[in-house]
Amino acid sequence: MAVAATPAVSDQTEAQTPGQIPFDLSQPPVIEGFTPLTKAKDESFKEKFLRKTKENPFVPIGCLGTAGALLYGLRAFHQGKTRQSQMLMRGRIFAQGFTVVAIVVGVFATALKPKQ
Repeated sequence: MAVAATPAVSDQTEAQTPGQIPFDLSQPPVIEGFTPLTKAKDESFKEKFLRKTKENPFVPIGCLGTAGALLYGLRAFHQGKTRQSQMLMRGRIFAQGFTVVAIVVGVFATALKPKQ
């Protein structure tokens, strides 16, 4: 039987001194073969919200419909109007479905839009 000899070579390419941090948290990580895209411009939350609303206006409409049906349904439930509350909860489910469909359609429309 032959015994395979293993070389005594260390896999460590650079030695670290005690207390040295392996990477700098203030800088983004460096990944070989990956070049991040540069941002065209920084936009505020309001600007981004308005741009996304213009691209797909049905998502915020569905969200408002869902929230409105939920709040009005909870109010009706609190007042003891169980029939009206039940109908509003069903309306909330419809509004949620509408919102999900709007998101899916928006994703497909964005994917099919030609790159600029």
